[in-house]
Amino acid sequence: MTGDGAFDTRRCHTAIVDRGGTAIIPIRKNGRLWKENCPAALAIVLGPMADIVSPRNDILRASKRFGRANWKHWSGYHARSRIEAKMHCLKSFGERITSRDPYRQTAEIHIRVALINRFNALGTAETERVA
Repeated sequence: MTGDGAFDTRRCHTAIVDRGGTAIIPIRKNGRLWKENCPAALAIVLGPMADIVSPRNDILRASKRFGRANWKHWSGYHARSRIEAKMHCLKSFGERITSRDPYRQTAEIHIRVALINRFNALGTAETERVA
């Protein structure tokens, strides 16, 4: 499950762990390590010695050691931001769908997507190889 920093709470992490999921949530800038006895921190039991691994604390350590940008690229989090950017472009044509009929709603979304694609095509530079 991916989410932004607003989902970096014990309650959200506990709900994700209870459902057997893995959280890909960047830690807030002022985030600190959670104690290992916190239910949200206890997620995975590895090996015969039953080592407890806290994915949230591992994310925090990786972010501090390698940088947030590297962690986001390594975890695949950057794909989420691309999707959010496209949704922002889609919403720039209007927050709501004005049609009531489902077929017309579909057509309205297709028109918006076609406009976005056309604007992207117009804004893309054409490069030519020289020499």
